[in-house]
Amino acid sequence: MSVNIIFKIAAVGILVSVLSQVLKHSGREEHAFLTSLAGLLLVLFWILPYIQQLFESIRQLFDL
Repeated sequence: MSVNIIFKIAAVGILVSVLSQVLKHSGREEHAFLTSLAGLLLVLFWILPYIQQLFESIRQLFDL
């Protein structure tokens, strides 16, 4: 796993938190929630191959 994915996740987290705070203070709580959900889904799609690789490694470990 490269370090770049960690920096990407951190950047998305910072961006989403700033956008969420701005939207909450402007009275758009629904948009803030949707922004947070979109950030979560984006990061999930980025790390999904790594999770799949982890489960495949565990399966191979116990598949003697």
